[in-house]
Amino acid sequence: MIEVRHLVKHYTRRSFFVKEKPIRALDDVSFDIANREVFGVVGESGSGKTTLGLTTIRFIEPTQGKIFVDGVDYTSLKGKEFERFRKRFSVVFQNPSHALDPNWSVSRIVSEPLESVTQKEKEQMVFDALNEVGLPKSFAERRPHELSGGQKQRVAIARALINKPQFVVLDEPTSALDVSIQAQILNLLVDLQEKHNLTYMLISHDLNVVGKLSDRVAVMYLGKIVEIGDTIELFRSPLHPYTQALLSSLPGKKQFLEFSLVGDVPSAKDPPSGCRFHTRCPYATEICKREEPKMLAFGDTHSVACHNTHLVKQKAVQHPERIGGFERA
Repeated sequence: MIEVRHLVKHYTRRSFFVKEKPIRALDDVSFDIANREVFGVVGESGSGKTTLGLTTIRFIEPTQGKIFVDGVDYTSLKGKEFERFRKRFSVVFQNPSHALDPNWSVSRIVSEPLESVTQKEKEQMVFDALNEVGLPKSFAERRPHELSGGQKQRVAIARALINKPQFVVLDEPTSALDVSIQAQILNLLVDLQEKHNLTYMLISHDLNVVGKLSDRVAVMYLGKIVEIGDTIELFRSPLHPYTQALLSSLPGKKQFLEFSLVGDVPSAKDPPSGCRFHTRCPYATEICKREEPKMLAFGDTHSVACHNTHLVKQKAVQHPERIGGFERA
């Protein structure tokens, strides 16, 4: 089990003349992920989704906060102990064309994470990994330019899993692929999770993908989690206006709100005071501009950070036909 507490990631850029304001990519983020869970993370570009995934597994070092893995303080580990522990984690990146070295063979790419194995063992492990992702061993000597987009992503998945990790960050794993290939890769990821008892953090802008694959979902806005809960409950009865707006953008789904998101996400260098969403929110009141909302529980599996949840719920009651627009396969 992963427990993340008050995670912060700020990027500070320095010039010769002035110290710039930090980019506040993550600010005081807390959540848990159970073993064998698929934990979805959604939000617009710039919300901090990828930073959250990579910081959780310390592929990017956090500025502050604690990460506990099965009770072990992962943030305190250093040196060889950290390197050994980090093998529990892996990543499948968004664009396989950028993630694979064009000059390397598939065999070298897939075997890159391996250490302390013989050449014969390495060769067999590569063949086994390719077989698991549906590629014949003849692909081992190919180069990335000889592969289709779907085949490249299968190679990236094979590399991510060759060290038998327990937790995998899937960062937009199908967004760079043709629609016809996306379902094949998603089905492969589901099969591998069930076979190896994997835990996934699934990062995606595609709400349909997250809705169908995830057990729970966190909604991010400008470095904050604004809502988190069981996938079906959250998709059917979202309590944060930002979540409602995201879901209302789904084609063919019943609308939760009459308004659509307008404008861009504000700068992470200078986020709005109070609730960071108040500059785009139709329910915003004076308190939203002054005070940052706390995350409050609504039942056992659903929490939201919003000062005016009562207004959001009231609107939903006034339009009950808008609830239940999400169907899970």
